[in-house]
This record gives sequence, C-alpha cells and structure tokens, in this order.
Amino acid sequence: MIFTNLLKDVSLVKYKIGMISLFFLALFLRFWKISQFNSFVFDEVYYAKYANYYLIGTDFFNSHPPLSQYIIAIGIWLGSHFPASPDTINDLTGSMRSTFSYRWINAFIGSFIPIIVGAIAYQLTQRRSYSLITTLLVVLDGLFLVESRYALNNIYLVLFGLLGQFCFLLSLRTSNQNIYLILSGIFLGCSIAVKWNGLAFLLGIILIIFLLKTNLLNKNHKINLNWIKITLYLLIIPLLTYSVLWIPHLIMNPQYNFLEVHQEILSFHQKITGNDSKIHPYCSPWYSWLLMWRPIAYFYETKTVANQKIIYDVHAMGNPLLWWFSTLAIIMFFLIFILKVFKKNLAIDPLLLIYILSNFIANLLPWIAVSRCTFIYHYLGAYVFAILALAWIIEAWLYSDLLSYQILGKLTLILIAVAFVYWLPIYLGLPLTEKQYSIRMIFNNWI
Repeated sequence: MIFTNLLKDVSLVKYKIGMISLFFLALFLRFWKISQFNSFVFDEVYYAKYANYYLIGTDFFNSHPPLSQYIIAIGIWLGSHFPASPDTINDLTGSMRSTFSYRWINAFIGSFIPIIVGAIAYQLTQRRSYSLITTLLVVLDGLFLVESRYALNNIYLVLFGLLGQFCFLLSLRTSNQNIYLILSGIFLGCSIAVKWNGLAFLLGIILIIFLLKTNLLNKNHKINLNWIKITLYLLIIPLLTYSVLWIPHLIMNPQYNFLEVHQEILSFHQKITGNDSKIHPYCSPWYSWLLMWRPIAYFYETKTVANQKIIYDVHAMGNPLLWWFSTLAIIMFFLIFILKVFKKNLAIDPLLLIYILSNFIANLLPWIAVSRCTFIYHYLGAYVFAILALAWIIEAWLYSDLLSYQILGKLTLILIAVAFVYWLPIYLGLPLTEKQYSIRMIFNNWI
C-alpha cells in the first residue's frame, strides 16, 4: 500500500467550491421528480400516514419511536401551503395531501448527509482532500439517494447518529469539550428516538473511548475523558433526550404510558420471527448486506406505451461498485488493524483506524443476534464507515508518489461515477424498457 503524501492537499478555495457543488448536486438529485408516483412508496404507508395523524388528531400505534414522524409532520404542514398539481394529490395519509408535502423535508435533510460525512472525514484527518472524496462517494450512492426521496425514517437515524459522532470528534480537538459532548449526547438521543438501533452510534463511541484508553495502537493518542463525563454526556443526556421526545406522542396518544408503549413495541418486534423469504420477499440476513445480495423494490409499476412495456422501478440498492469496493476497503482496514496491533509501522493514524472499525462493528455485528426479518437498509449505519475506509484508500492512491497508484485512484472514482449514472434510473424511478431494466438487474436475486 502506498500512503498519502501529507504535504499535498486541495486548496481551501477549491475545497469550498467542491463541497458547495456536491451539496447542490445532492439537493438536485433528491428533489428532481420527487412528486411522481401519486401513491405510497414502500414504508410511506406507515411514516407518511402516522406523521399526518399527528396533524389531524388520530390515535395510532407505531412500532418505532416518534421523532422521524414529527419531522415528516412538520414537512407535511409546511408543504401543504405550497401549490401542487392535482395529479399529485391523494387522501392516503388520512386527508388530502400532495406527495411533495410528505417527501420534501426528507429530500432536503437527506442532502446534508454527504456533507456531514465529509465533515467527519475532515475531523479525523484534517485533510480537505479526504473530506471531498468522502463527500463525493456518499453523493454517488444509490441507497442514501432513494431513502432521502420518500417519507421514510432511515435517513434520520443516520443523520442524528452522524451528528452525534461529529460533535464527539469536535470534543476531542477543542477546549470547549463539554459543549460538544452535550450536543453529541443530544444528537445520539435523537438517533435512538428514530429507531432503537440508533444505539449503535453510541456503542461505536464507547468502543472508541475504550480502545483509546487502553492505548492498544499508539500511546501518543490519549483521550481526556473520565467516566463521570462519559456517564453524564453519553448515557444520561441521550436517555433524557430520548425520553423528552416521547412527550408529544404520549399526549396525543394516551392509550399507553411511557413504559407500556415500550413494552408494546418490544412485544411487536419479538413476534416478528424468521429471516427468510417466507416472512417477507425481501428479507436478508446481515452477512448478505456486505455483498448487496438482496436489495428491495420500493416501487414497481408497468405501463404500455406505443405497444411497448415500460417499467417504473424504484430500487433500494446502493451503487454496486461503490458498495463492493467499500466492503473490500473495510476488510483491508481490519487487516491493517491486525498489523498495527503487532507493531507494524504503517502510516495510518490510529484514531482514524479505531474510529472507522469501532463504528462499523457497532453498527453491523449486533444484527447477528437479531432473529427477526431484516432488510438491506439496516446496513446504512455500517455502510457509512465502509465508505470512509474506501475514501481514505482512494486518497492514498491519488496522492501517492507512484503514477500507477494515482491512475488506480482516478480509475476507481471514474468507475464509481459511471456506475452511479448507469443505475440512476432505478434510483429515481425513471421509465425503462424491459431490456433496459433487465440489464441493470444483473442478478436474479436483485429483482
């Protein structure tokens, strides 16, 4: 492996232009044709409907905490004040709403995820080039794009988890440590208030603290955090935040108190047993996510135009090359970690290595113990850190002194970009002929 020449980096002006450009590209991709499909797409049948129930005062039970529905409800209320085409309005949510009204806030907020991941990359290395490459890769992913274009809750889980991680990293590099730790705890509580698996982002931080305190890789890396601060900022504050966020829901849905609603949620998930196609056609076990073995058709519709079958498909799948390269990159990071433990002199910052691997493990391995039906979008939390690993490797190649590595880095980025454009029609639900559709579904288990 040829490592990064630390004397080289992009200028501040180019960095700002690049990040702004990538943000607007992400924004455009998420909003373009967002109102199409005047129906529910996948789990909009739950989240868009539940969000609107808050606005119209209808009682309901949800198997997840309420924060994402609050946000979507705000989006519906704001979006309903804008004019909409009659062919994008339906009553599926329980009242007449436009598809734009229950999707736009996800698209807007989802556009910030690449920027946040890029900001984390910068905090890890203080390198603008690494930050830019990371941001670009997240923009070029398909699953984050699809999740951001509909009234679903996974982007909020990842968004708040990453904000908690970002504030934690800031706390390690600033004298205002307490402020950033408080913010970290609040954001982590928000992530858990979207789905309980938001706990994985908190677990990742605990693993990082443990590994840094044990000085496993490098005695020069010390962490100025005692267990009192850890308990207060990373356990008590997230718990308080999580609890407070339940208050509006419990007021509007008084059939269960705080403890009872958690018992009901736990009971609901315990009843969902099995993880195969007999339970749900798109169930996929955790180990299959590494290969993107079973993506999900969120929407599928056919029309006949000029005697030709036209397919409209929204597929919840990543950019295949980005996904597979990221899996290889995280495997490489595990190998580097093993070599570092055995005192091999490899030019990689131990904080970067520990941060990426701890969070990847925390977001993936707990799913081993889950026996219920799971889906590929449950990998999103871990996937972010696999992308961070790949971005670091690509940057190392691009800034290598060897021309062959520089070419390899550029070729990898080009291939990922080409793959994104190639599969873009099934992320955006654009019309495809049967042949155009079939050549994108290269494996039978993708359909």
